[in-house]
Amino acid sequence: MATTQAPSLEQVQCFGRKKTAVAVTHCKRGRGLIKINGCPIELVQPEILRFKAFEPILLLGRHRFAGVDMRIRVKGGGHTSQIYAIRQSIAKALVAFYQKYVDEQSKKEIKDILVRYDRTLLVADPRRCEPKKFGGRGARARFQKSYR
Repeated sequence: MATTQAPSLEQVQCFGRKKTAVAVTHCKRGRGLIKINGCPIELVQPEILRFKAFEPILLLGRHRFAGVDMRIRVKGGGHTSQIYAIRQSIAKALVAFYQKYVDEQSKKEIKDILVRYDRTLLVADPRRCEPKKFGGRGARARFQKSYR
């Protein structure tokens, strides 16, 4: 009796965060497609921040992305935060994919290149907006007080 097994899907899922923006990347074997919310990465808006989203690709070279497809869903935050979340999730997904399905040596090379350029490509920025308190205009500022 012949049993047919489904080919094992080589895929990883990673996320990137910046302030309240969250980007989730599904990375699997493919032809080098990178899509953000269904649109190609080449059409990312705003245009000024497009190179920020391209940074992991430009740093590591297109050849490392040629064998993988990435589908990225991003929500929350503003334009800038979303771009930073996207670039972090792309970098983390590629490192995870290379660790799981390629080899440890190339994963270490990729990680070193990314960390040397910008640590926030792999490590999330923990800073958050501090909430406003009573007795003043903002989180720390207080109303002016007079003694007479």
